[in-house]
Amino acid sequence: MTRILAIALLLCAAFAAAAQSSGEVRIYRCTDAAGKQALRDTPCPKGQSQQARDMLRPKDAPATARPAAPAAAPAPPPAPTQVVYLAPPRAMYECVTHEGRRYTSENGDGNPRWVPLWTLGYPAVRPRTSLGSNIGGREPRPDQPMRPPMRDIRWPVATGGGSWIRDDCAMLPPAEACARLRDRRDEIRTRFFNAMPSERDALRVEERGINARLDNDCGGR
Repeated sequence: MTRILAIALLLCAAFAAAAQSSGEVRIYRCTDAAGKQALRDTPCPKGQSQQARDMLRPKDAPATARPAAPAAAPAPPPAPTQVVYLAPPRAMYECVTHEGRRYTSENGDGNPRWVPLWTLGYPAVRPRTSLGSNIGGREPRPDQPMRPPMRDIRWPVATGGGSWIRDDCAMLPPAEACARLRDRRDEIRTRFFNAMPSERDALRVEERGINARLDNDCGGR
């Protein structure tokens, strides 16, 4: 009897080894006298009822190779350098007429005006007549005083002579020129609402020119 039991245990151990080698595991459900159940991987203790069940041994998931880190994206090429060419700032001049009126100009020439020579200091004489020199001619203009001659002129000068002269002009500092451009733009925008359609077209063109000059000469609007 003892020999038979030993043979049975050897067979169980052999089956268990075979099951383990084949990837199976035997689970024992043991129930004691109180009806309490327990699961174990070895035979139940003596005095407990047991139920055995062969199950597949759990296996770890095969190790997968970690994906290689993606190669760093190539650096984007440097942005092309943008070169902006600005025209040199244009000068602005303030000119004064002989009446004292001031105006701005794009050049320092000043507006020309025709004046008689006697206003420049030349001697004023009456024109020659059939009765002789300085007889019966027009009197010099009494509303403006005659200036003393700037140089000694020993020949008669006709009262009808004259010359073109220009208003005096002085260049404005850049900051003052920019301020006057902005003032003129404000005047255009105020006038625009009450202007006729034909005048509005001219005001638009002038404002575009002022804005372009402010961007180029004054560093913005």
